[in-house]
Amino acid sequence: AGLAGRRLPEEVFAVVRRALPHGPVLVQVPRRGYRPVVACQGCRAQARCSSCGGPLAQSAESDPLQCQRCGRSEEHWRCPACERDQWRAVTVGEGRTALELGRAFPGTPVRRSGLGHILTDVPDEPALVVATPGAEPVAAGGYAAAVLLDGDAMLARVDLRAGEEAVRRWLNALAGVRPVHDGGSAVVVADPGHRAVQALLRWDPAGFADRELDERSQARLPPAWRLAELTGPAGAVTDLLERSDLPEALDVLGPFPAAVPLHSSGRPDDGGSDAARALLRCPLAEGLALSRALREAAGVRSARREPGSVRIRIDPVDLQ
Repeated sequence: AGLAGRRLPEEVFAVVRRALPHGPVLVQVPRRGYRPVVACQGCRAQARCSSCGGPLAQSAESDPLQCQRCGRSEEHWRCPACERDQWRAVTVGEGRTALELGRAFPGTPVRRSGLGHILTDVPDEPALVVATPGAEPVAAGGYAAAVLLDGDAMLARVDLRAGEEAVRRWLNALAGVRPVHDGGSAVVVADPGHRAVQALLRWDPAGFADRELDERSQARLPPAWRLAELTGPAGAVTDLLERSDLPEALDVLGPFPAAVPLHSSGRPDDGGSDAARALLRCPLAEGLALSRALREAAGVRSARREPGSVRIRIDPVDLQ
């Protein structure tokens, strides 16, 4: 079944209650940790480190916020935009989920599996197994049920492959559940009208892939077309384009101002103001020529020590 609304609707608890007497129940949570993404309670801006600008998270109920980039603790965090010192969880990780389910089902063993502590298997006995995608342990005899949480969050990621990645993770999890005739069941908490959710409910990954490929062909996006993204100072991006011996069958979009100014390393640079981005699209048959032309032009700029560094990405998935 597909569900939308609250993160843990009553239907989830009903499925778990019915299945627990018959064996372990798998609960898949997309994010590891306790509260992996937090934001200001007032203006809803994501909470970031005052030192390096990295995202803040909370690893346990009593822990202070900590930067996920430099590791610095923010015991007295205050929002730089609205000056409020209260924050809220934007997403919940497998740690917090395990705690909530443990309270809802007292006396039931709760096992966690994720980065840093991955279980390989679990016995065929009643238990809640909270795991991140790819870390689901094998259940002897199969899981009595599976609960797939935070589906809408997975599908809302700024990622060209968000839908197909969600379907892949869901199918991998459900592969470990007992067949329906043996009492197996599953529930996904996500918008039931979404194409990816429908593909899961109908068990039709092939049809989903066909529709995705057709849309990307029409939009001239990978994997139907080859796409290159250039990001850097506006002058450097323009210079690289002018130096490149680009294929004739090519669409050039930009350069235009980059939504998020970047250092040459690709990390956010709040002080940048002239960052630009260009997108280059060509048929797959011209893909090798495009990559070679950009590589050679970048090599010439580097040899001549031209100012400004341009980041080149081929077929990026996190297009905005």
